[in-house]
Amino acid sequence: MCAYPESLARCLSELAAYMTNHSRRSRDLGFVTSHRTVSLAARLGLGLAAAAWSALAPQAATAQGRLEAQYEATLAGIPVGKGNWAIEIGEDTFSAAAQGGTAGLLKAFSGGSGSGASQGRVVNGALVANAYSATTTTQKKSETIRMVLANGTVKEFSIDPAPPVDPDRVVVTDAHRKGVLDPMTGTILRVAGNGELLSPDSCRSGTGIFDGRMRYDLKLDFKRLITVKAERGYQGPALVCAVYFTPVAGYIPDRPVIKYLASERRMEVTFVPIAGTRVLVPFRMTIPTPFGQAMLEATSFVTSATPPRVAKTN
Repeated sequence: MCAYPESLARCLSELAAYMTNHSRRSRDLGFVTSHRTVSLAARLGLGLAAAAWSALAPQAATAQGRLEAQYEATLAGIPVGKGNWAIEIGEDTFSAAAQGGTAGLLKAFSGGSGSGASQGRVVNGALVANAYSATTTTQKKSETIRMVLANGTVKEFSIDPAPPVDPDRVVVTDAHRKGVLDPMTGTILRVAGNGELLSPDSCRSGTGIFDGRMRYDLKLDFKRLITVKAERGYQGPALVCAVYFTPVAGYIPDRPVIKYLASERRMEVTFVPIAGTRVLVPFRMTIPTPFGQAMLEATSFVTSATPPRVAKTN
């Protein structure tokens, strides 16, 4: 599951499991396992990149495209996960789906797999999700989170099986589930207007995320412009943004991992465009850890513009 951008947290959770086996600091990493038992995964960040989603201006109806990408996750250069991500943006609907699993050394300690999906409408250029789901499976259990959304408000959500109640956890209220994005949609950055896509201003944004358990804020800021090259597909300019994480509700305040991520100022997301659209998606994400740099990077990034539909005539 440490394998796709929609869930860098899932990747982190598996990395945390790896650290636990090597350092025996299970108390320090308790946040990871308690937050989703399966992992830090679908919470913290089915959307560290989600900070990049910004207010949207209407876009041309012809801004349509698709992406098929494969990713590899590493810790200190050692492969720990693989996965794929597919996004399709149409004239009035969109869908995104990802799946992945642990690999290499990490699989020996914490084997598992995960999948996630989001779908919704394209309204005046904005991606407005109406449904989200994520499933994580390990050797010990399987867990599924589902959400129904309407205009940025979570109308329904469930976790199966239901997690135990922890009195130390900050309560998530109804207000916390308003004005938010689901983790999958939040990872897709839509740039308003008709200007340069890969500009510093595209980074300067922030948003609230609710992943079914945890409510947190993510903020982006511009760092630099670089050139990237996948083994297959995309090669060209990319936008690097800093990512800052602020927990709001659904977390346990004294957990060291939460404190570490909230104070970390070196996390980065590198964005590249989906052809035919004004949408940017993560090509690479990095998070420093005490055991070396955790990185999620595209090995294949194949994107294409989709021709607009032609109205039928009699």
